Amino acid sequence: MNKHQVRGAANEAAGKIQKNVGKATANGSQAVKGKARELAGKAEKALGNAKDDADDVADDVKSDVKRNMRDRDIERHTR
Repeated sequence: MNKHQVRGAANEAAGKIQKNVGKATANGSQAVKGKARELAGKAEKALGNAKDDADDVADDVKSDVKRNMRDRDIERHTR
């Protein structure tokens, strides 16, 4: 879990609360601000998820390259 996922989830939750308080108190401005904060949180969480996925792919590529280099070294030494 990275900082974008954590911060996004926190803003999403806070936005939902703000939106619901705005609705409950008939304060349309607060409800709209809460919805905007909730959506911004979702977007930041999605950014964090994408970053996490990209890091996983990069790690897989590094592992594959290292494995291929090891396999080539073994082939060279067994000839």
